[in-house]
Amino acid sequence: MRIIVDAMGSDRRPAPDVRGAVDAAREYDVEILLVGDETRIRAELNKLGAVPSSVSLQHASQEIEMREHPALAVKEKKDASIVVGIEQLKQARADAFVSMGNTGAVLAASVLHLQRIKGVHRPALGALFPTPQGPCLLIDVGANTDCKPEWLEQFGIMGESYMRAVLGMEQPRVALLANGEEETKGNQDVQAAHVLLKQRAQSTGMNFIGNVEGKDIAARLADVIVADGFVGNIALKTAEGISKMLNDLIRSEIKSSPLTMMGGALAMPAFTKVKKILDYTEYGGAPLLGVNGVVIIGHGRSNEVAVKHAVRAAMRAVESQILETIRSGVTPRA
Repeated sequence: MRIIVDAMGSDRRPAPDVRGAVDAAREYDVEILLVGDETRIRAELNKLGAVPSSVSLQHASQEIEMREHPALAVKEKKDASIVVGIEQLKQARADAFVSMGNTGAVLAASVLHLQRIKGVHRPALGALFPTPQGPCLLIDVGANTDCKPEWLEQFGIMGESYMRAVLGMEQPRVALLANGEEETKGNQDVQAAHVLLKQRAQSTGMNFIGNVEGKDIAARLADVIVADGFVGNIALKTAEGISKMLNDLIRSEIKSSPLTMMGGALAMPAFTKVKKILDYTEYGGAPLLGVNGVVIIGHGRSNEVAVKHAVRAAMRAVESQILETIRSGVTPRA
């Protein structure tokens, strides 16, 4: 298996991207194609000592910054690492593409070059949301806004396919994110999507359990939570912000006195366990579902551990034949 890694993606590029990719090559016995500025990539590789022969390079003279307009950047910067990497995937020179870069640019390049799976209205970005009971998938978290009911229905189908194929769940619970559990809650599009998902459950056996509220995501009342990308992104970023605030607050209070420092030292094993459960780097990145290729997108602030685990997520998606699973699950409505 060969995985393309955008070496110019993360905020601290190319160090975390290159180091994580090399670690993945060592640990997972996978071929890695690093795409980006060859001079900077080689300089980073030289710091790592012996690099596996399974790691190769593809030069790309440009990179897309986080602040740039995604669609315009993809069209204008044809030699950007994201564009070159996606094009390599399109040409079947690798099995998957991983980037910690501009999410909108990865989406635009994927739709433009890989195109959508036949029958898919809009590709969706799914994020694995950590909970004590294991991760649930929140979909969409930013690829689409003002979603139509039939788009939301397909997000549910694609999310269910991912959880079944990649995480091995036999019958994932699918729910719709709304402002109440009742069928009548939500705006008109959410209410219409509820009807479509309910019909889908009756015709295909999808385990659709109805609406859930924001508080239910962390409680993992569902395995797949369907949302408009605008709403899903806010829910995800809010949760990340609260998690960071609590972590910083606990650290501050522990250091506030000798007594609390002593108690903190005794509780350190518990804190470490909780941190591991809530750590986004454990999952690496979010799958972009609905395009003709395995694409994983990670946080710009990702470290080498997150990059390595993003490669692992890409490998699992390829091994589970997620594209075929989605193709068989998505059927256009008459």
